[in-house]
Amino acid sequence: MKPILQKYGKALLDDPVLNKSTAFTRKEREQLGLRGLLPYQVADIKLQQQRVLENLRKKPSNIEKYIFLNSLLERNQRLFYRTLIDHIEEIMPLVYTPTVGEACREFAHIFRKPQGFYITPDDRGKIATILDNWPEDDVRVIVVTDGERILGLGDLGANGMGIAIGKIALYVACAGIDPRYCLPVMLDVGTNNQLLREDPLYLGYPHPRLTGEAYLSLVDEFIAAVQQKYPLALVQFEDFSSDHAFMLLDRYHEQYRCFNDDIQGTAAVTLAGILAASRITNKPFTEQKIMLLGTGSAATGTAELILFALIDSGMPAETARSKLAFVDRKGLVTTYGEQLKPRIQPFAQPQPPASFVEAIARIRPDVLIGATGTAGAFSEAVIRTMAQHQKHPVIIALSNPTSHTECTAEQAYRWSEGRAIFASGSPFPPTAINEQHFHPAQGNNAYIFPGIGLGILASGASHITERMFLTAANTLAQTVLPEELAYGSIYPDLTRVRMVSQAIAVSVCQIAQSEALSTIELPGNLQAQMYEPGY
Repeated sequence: MKPILQKYGKALLDDPVLNKSTAFTRKEREQLGLRGLLPYQVADIKLQQQRVLENLRKKPSNIEKYIFLNSLLERNQRLFYRTLIDHIEEIMPLVYTPTVGEACREFAHIFRKPQGFYITPDDRGKIATILDNWPEDDVRVIVVTDGERILGLGDLGANGMGIAIGKIALYVACAGIDPRYCLPVMLDVGTNNQLLREDPLYLGYPHPRLTGEAYLSLVDEFIAAVQQKYPLALVQFEDFSSDHAFMLLDRYHEQYRCFNDDIQGTAAVTLAGILAASRITNKPFTEQKIMLLGTGSAATGTAELILFALIDSGMPAETARSKLAFVDRKGLVTTYGEQLKPRIQPFAQPQPPASFVEAIARIRPDVLIGATGTAGAFSEAVIRTMAQHQKHPVIIALSNPTSHTECTAEQAYRWSEGRAIFASGSPFPPTAINEQHFHPAQGNNAYIFPGIGLGILASGASHITERMFLTAANTLAQTVLPEELAYGSIYPDLTRVRMVSQAIAVSVCQIAQSEALSTIELPGNLQAQMYEPGY
């Protein structure tokens, strides 16, 4: 890591990493050339937080709150992260889902100051060289996107940088990874969104997307440059199209420290929810049937991890596959249908076609998972049919932002007469149905990927395996408290996310050792290694 050079006066106040603003003491003001540059009163970080929260809560919309918080990050990094950690339930939905979706749509219009690293086709052959322009030489965590499939919003091109920036914030806040180790990257390979290309304020590469070998060779060069420049870094792929997501994961995961959060992180957090819900239904995981709506990367990755978990329990592969069924926009995915995606084909049901509702009535799944990006895909008929066949149907609506979720918490509870166990990708407020009070859980990947990253950094594992995501899911499920289950929540309170990340990191370290991927002794106190912002 490059040494932090001491700065003085205005230059010190302009550095977001070193700036403490009004918290500089009288002695520091004298020594560092700050007298006259700050108002009289010395305010510690707690008092500064009060000012931040007061101003934040006055903002009239979530996008204005996002802009305000982003501005704080650009001015005072430690105050931003301290406030995010201490008020994570209030602020995380503003710096990530659901607000980050709107922020990405408006990214070029609300742009203030560059954050992260941009790579375009014009940089071909020079990526390793231009990485030297990044101010840190010890990067351990990279979140990279090409902006093609941002949440449920589609191709947002270079505006997708907002996703990478948001994920980095969660690595720091949820797992205590020092922000100096973190790098958000935008692989700006163009966009097929014509409206963006015609927008005079759009900041990205204003051409149609690269495809085929031209695209793949640029990603290859990026990965090789990262290995050369940052040999200890893990790379998280984020919001790539389904085809590219699986292709890149298959291409690199056995050689490098990399994973895809949309595939593997989503799968682990969903499996954890199913495992936790089993404590409410009192039905063993291995006896449940699971239906997935959607055949994209999130749904496919989830099915594959569930299959891995069932087989790992000792179940024959054929029996395990029979417990999983897919539904797409045409209905039940069967062996009688058209040509299927290769990764979906093993899950095709050997029975006649059926509509979505007919498939539920026929298969009687215990769990229904939505990963479609289509608002309202879980209709009243769907939920009521689930409730006809299960005392406590488990409904997991993964799509975000909120405007794209398959159903709301209130709908799931009302249409099931308060019997559904509901979780979603976007947050919903507490709900009361028939004098029952529910605290719907958010199946947020922030429960998984920060802990995975912390475990990889602590263990030095040479690469990331499927078993690490399985152990992360099991660990997360075990952290849910009985009182949380009593309110219908199948994930722990978000205020405990740093504890959850530590627990996942320890389990990942253990897997790394058992799979001979690490020779580093298990850290005795991970918490002591975690970044705690303060002055």
